[in-house]
Amino acid sequence: MAVLRNALQALLCGTLVMMLCLRTACGAEAPTEYQVKAVFVYNFSHFVEWPPQAFAAANAPFVIGILGGDPFGAHLDEAVHGEQIGQHPLLVRRFHSIDEIGDCQILYIDRAASAQLPQILAALAHRGTLTVSDFDGAAEHGVMIQFATENNRIRLRINVEAARAAGLTISSKLLRPADIVATRTKD
Repeated sequence: MAVLRNALQALLCGTLVMMLCLRTACGAEAPTEYQVKAVFVYNFSHFVEWPPQAFAAANAPFVIGILGGDPFGAHLDEAVHGEQIGQHPLLVRRFHSIDEIGDCQILYIDRAASAQLPQILAALAHRGTLTVSDFDGAAEHGVMIQFATENNRIRLRINVEAARAAGLTISSKLLRPADIVATRTKD
């Protein structure tokens, strides 16, 4: 299992390194936490299968949304620039409130919006949106993928139950190295 975890991390980090070398002429600085997370978010588009009804049209954009503050800055925009998933061009949109969220295949929920998590998840129910965040306990509260930092390494905590409820299929390549968690039931 550790070998698979390391292989996935190597793949994602390798992608990040290539992007950084191409975009910054191989500068000597190490990638920041949110540069790495931006590449992870982009790569989720390759490891998750969306139902056909998740797109308004065959060539509709594949939208990666950010709700709340934007910790990525330009890094996520750079990661998806010129990329496509099938016939769907990738597009990043920023939302300041739940009401603004339209068609969105991946939604990163910033820590600042975590207090509204029950309302956010209710608004997205059955819409085929992969939810991602990095606040503590996010996956146990129904977010599908949570970034967790352990020993200066980014780990994934995945709530498969929440993804299935939204009609999404997460590849075993992403599941194998991740920690699988369930939604915490209310007492």
